Amino acid sequence: MSAAPRPVIIAGNWKMNSTPADAGALAAEIAKRTDVDGVVRVVCPPFVCLFAVRDALEGSGVEVGAQNVHAEPAGAYTGEISGQMLAGLATWVIVGHSERRRDQNESDSLIARKILRCAENGLRPILCVGEDLSERIAGRAEKTVREQLESTLEELARDGSSLPGDVVIAYEPVWAIGTGRTARGADAAAMAEVIRSALLGGGFENAAAVPVLYGGSVTSATIGEFLDEPSIDGALVGGASLKVDEMAGIVARAGLTAQARRAAAG
Repeated sequence: MSAAPRPVIIAGNWKMNSTPADAGALAAEIAKRTDVDGVVRVVCPPFVCLFAVRDALEGSGVEVGAQNVHAEPAGAYTGEISGQMLAGLATWVIVGHSERRRDQNESDSLIARKILRCAENGLRPILCVGEDLSERIAGRAEKTVREQLESTLEELARDGSSLPGDVVIAYEPVWAIGTGRTARGADAAAMAEVIRSALLGGGFENAAAVPVLYGGSVTSATIGEFLDEPSIDGALVGGASLKVDEMAGIVARAGLTAQARRAAAG
């Protein structure tokens, strides 16, 4: 019998969309339409919608994630949300998303501290890494992603810590998000191997078991190309995660991958 396959995960990042008035109904409808065996489903609404989404998803099997967490446990950080505040509202957190790296100038050092806060509060991190267009054109894509991971691991080590064993990595080719450019399954698969190699080189012995998601404007029409790659374990879905039909299609295709992996593992 083969080793247990990595889980297939579909996480929806709603970004700055929905309100407490409509988020619960949207989450409940997504849960109903995506009830597929073998797929881990996560919905990540805005902070103000966490209560509504958590309550709407109770008993559905769909898990709740937050889109960010502050790097400090508490303090004078107006407008920020701590890990302790999220505990009980969410069980996952997106960390280091490309938009926060770009717009809030988040560094690998800061992101590492956010991962520490996740571990302290029982929150499973989805750590995002990826290169921008200039880096890909210059042939530095793999170097960029490797350095992001190495810097994060080094910062954690300085604190006497390491990546939590339940970490998930989302590869975001920034140049393919909302630009009209398209990444291919082979691009994502190659980067997944770089990611696991960097983790192993950084002392994370369980690197082969770390799920790697694709996060580049995926839709129900494109998800298959990525899930056909054995090294890709799902997707971090952006705009399509707000559309019930799109999520239903994405999760249905993910279910086929999960089924095939279980059969192959015996």
